[in-house]
Amino acid sequence: MDTQTIELIGRHRLMSELMHAGLEVALPMRDRGIDLIAYVDLSSKVRSFLATPIQMKAASTRSFSIDKKYEKISNVMLAHVWHLNTPDQAVTYGLRYPEAVAIAEELGWTKTTSWQRNGRYSTSNPSKNLCALLEAHRMSPDKWWNCVVNASKASD
Repeated sequence: MDTQTIELIGRHRLMSELMHAGLEVALPMRDRGIDLIAYVDLSSKVRSFLATPIQMKAASTRSFSIDKKYEKISNVMLAHVWHLNTPDQAVTYGLRYPEAVAIAEELGWTKTTSWQRNGRYSTSNPSKNLCALLEAHRMSPDKWWNCVVNASKASD
């Protein structure tokens, strides 16, 4: 599959995950670093509109990247959707930007030329160590709900 197809499949999978979590999804009209906005508005569980911007990275197998340009987006979630070529193995990892930077620091990526010069680092062959660090960020419906509701409340 080409990269545009992978992107579309990833976006629809992520939208499905968010809706299974009881969240609503909006698609920005322009690409300015946000792919989706997950929100809740009419729920007996919340009293006000709460939203979280999401930058999605979709991969047919596995890949992980971080870019300094997302630092400026308040409360952005970085959603890495993997294994889109094999749907029964598909998984999503969701991290706030500071959490992704913490992983990059732990793995030494922030000391690389790529990070120092270009403000980004990526790998299409995630190490066992990276995969282990990401496991705490494996998303589920409850995690998505809590991520959106709690992060939105914290930014008030």
